[in-house]
Amino acid sequence: MDDWLIDDDRLPLGRKSVIPGEGFFLPDDIEREREETEAATALADAGTVVVADPDADGLACTALIREARGEGVLLPAGPREIRTALERVAEYAPPDIAVYVCDLCPDAESDVASLGAVAELASSVHWFDHHQWDDHLRTRVESAIDRLIVGDSEEECSADVALRSLDAAFDDRFRELATVTRDHDLWLREDPRSDDLADYAYWEDPEEYVAVVREHGADLPEAVREYLAEQRVEKEALIERAVDRAELHQVGPWTVGVTYGRCSQNEVAEALRQDGCDAAVIVKPAGSASLRGTDDFQRCHEVARQVNGGGHPKASGCKPDIYDDMLDYAHHWTTRGATAKQVILDAFRALDRSEDAEGTAE
Repeated sequence: MDDWLIDDDRLPLGRKSVIPGEGFFLPDDIEREREETEAATALADAGTVVVADPDADGLACTALIREARGEGVLLPAGPREIRTALERVAEYAPPDIAVYVCDLCPDAESDVASLGAVAELASSVHWFDHHQWDDHLRTRVESAIDRLIVGDSEEECSADVALRSLDAAFDDRFRELATVTRDHDLWLREDPRSDDLADYAYWEDPEEYVAVVREHGADLPEAVREYLAEQRVEKEALIERAVDRAELHQVGPWTVGVTYGRCSQNEVAEALRQDGCDAAVIVKPAGSASLRGTDDFQRCHEVARQVNGGGHPKASGCKPDIYDDMLDYAHHWTTRGATAKQVILDAFRALDRSEDAEGTAE
């Protein structure tokens, strides 16, 4: 396939909005081989490793750990990459390494299958998180490692948990970093700097992000703010397209806004909330979806668990198991996620039916 077909720089905005980014089209085995080599090299002589979600919250945890310990190799891992990251630690890390897992919650026993091997190798294993944990998986992890600390997802982000759990005297810069990170991660939206952190973490290389916030905390330097301003021109246009595509569905007592596109899901969800939605579903061209709730709907994690995902009561993610080959993805792009939307709406309907059944039983 010619590179120009997926070159983001040449695609008009309308097309860019409905197909995945360039990375999607790179075969997984090539990407895995590259990541495997990078992990093996980084872990070879490491004294500390941080397995973290590479969003603002996970990267803030990484910055705190590096500040506390003076080191910390970062292995970025999304929620569906926990198993692979732990396997790489077990295979490539030297004995007596200190291991931290941050801002990640396992969805299945297989996600933590290598945790025993990691604990046997490491000098210590600590897990800091704030998601909604399955009781069985929580017990499984607690029994295998030194510390599992899960904060209240309504009150703390993972950076808050790391800040209070690490044995270090952090200055105000890092306490403020955790506070501003929480403002975005819990969708409080009270500090405008929190959007800057979230956007910068999304657009910048994780290592560069960690270096910048370690030095500057939540007050990003002028050069970074100028960079964000440039990036946001396109960001706002993609948000507008996704909002324009949205359809509202009444599911029991809830108004659910559903849309599709490559966009910043939190801003789209906020726009739908202002339009009267109790919950928002943003289906992405790569096949996953983000679910966002409100004070009137705090069960996003229950919906996501039905569709191969999980997360918080007001913010969750999932990827419906509906893509068997590239024809399925082609259908996904040309129908603007029709099948994924239907599967997720069905999960809302199942939640409503179960609520009705409980009410009848009472």
